[in-house]
Amino acid sequence: MAYSLLRGALFRLEPERAHALAMRALVFSDRHPGLLRLLRWTFAPSDPRLRVRCFGLEFANPVGLGAGFDKDGVATATWPALGFGTADLGTVTARAQEGNPRPRAFRIPSERAIINRMGFNNAGAVALAERVSAARARPWWPDAPVGVNVGKSRSVALNEAVADYEEALRAVWAVADYLVLNVSSPNTPGLRSLQERARLDPLLDLVNGLRDELGPMPVLLKVSPDLEEHDLDELVVAAETAALDGLVATNTSVRRDLLRADPGEEGGLSGAPLRPLAVRVLRHLRARTRLPLVASGGIETAADVIERLESGASLVHVYTGWIYQGPFMVRSVARGLARWLDAQGVADLQGWLEARDAAHAAGAPGPGARDALGAQGAR
Repeated sequence: MAYSLLRGALFRLEPERAHALAMRALVFSDRHPGLLRLLRWTFAPSDPRLRVRCFGLEFANPVGLGAGFDKDGVATATWPALGFGTADLGTVTARAQEGNPRPRAFRIPSERAIINRMGFNNAGAVALAERVSAARARPWWPDAPVGVNVGKSRSVALNEAVADYEEALRAVWAVADYLVLNVSSPNTPGLRSLQERARLDPLLDLVNGLRDELGPMPVLLKVSPDLEEHDLDELVVAAETAALDGLVATNTSVRRDLLRADPGEEGGLSGAPLRPLAVRVLRHLRARTRLPLVASGGIETAADVIERLESGASLVHVYTGWIYQGPFMVRSVARGLARWLDAQGVADLQGWLEARDAAHAAGAPGPGARDALGAQGAR
């Protein structure tokens, strides 16, 4: 009820202004360990059964904050205090840039959706790296992995994209626990063409060269929900050939047939309407690869998270759902997941994931048991 009132007030503001006000509060918390302890006590789940190991890292729970909320890494300590098992910072680019002209973010409350055409507005990779490095030096740096999403600078031509990614990756390599290559945002002209093998393979070769030079680093690839199945298959081959550590499915969509009514705004669609498309892509990827999958798109409740786990994901990222559901969302999801584990008689989520993956590798049905709980119980 309290968040409904707060959300009503925030939704009267232009989306970017509301976001700026929220970030101001989060940044203040980030600098005050007492406030962080209060936030953790209020919002963060503490169920050890929800811990997940993925691409060599351990997460307190499978729910992460998706990229786009904390573009410049200004509130890194606050996200675990709000319950997130991880937070993806960025998307950051080698060059600081303002992004697309305003207005560039639009809410659709009747559909619990957002359309954005932000265009990777950020202060640049070096600035983010300096900020996160300083935050890591504080005594209250949280024990939670931090990811950094990296994209292409708008002013850089496509034939110079690899060098541009290299500059950004080198800047953030030492401050990230994992990296995500964003080649799928619809809001930077030409960016999605980097998903084509002829352009993608040199970028993935760069990643492996940097691993040899700078040291091991989990690197994931974020894919578009608008790709055809044969294009997704090509991405899987490229990712496996390059020994990437996982795929993020999915980014936002340019489709408008997912909405009951098209508001006539360009940009990427996120939120509840994206769910069927994101689930379809996730299931297709799981049928083609054993790489770890991170699910994103239309996730709001424990039932949504369970659906993604049963569809092959090991982690999930949320953004729009958190805006609509509020700061108790992660704790609510954690309680639903705990009830789901209890209903199946499973000791912990990691064990469930390992059994699922073993069954998948053997070609047998996984240990899904949604009927034991039901959608309402999971919520």
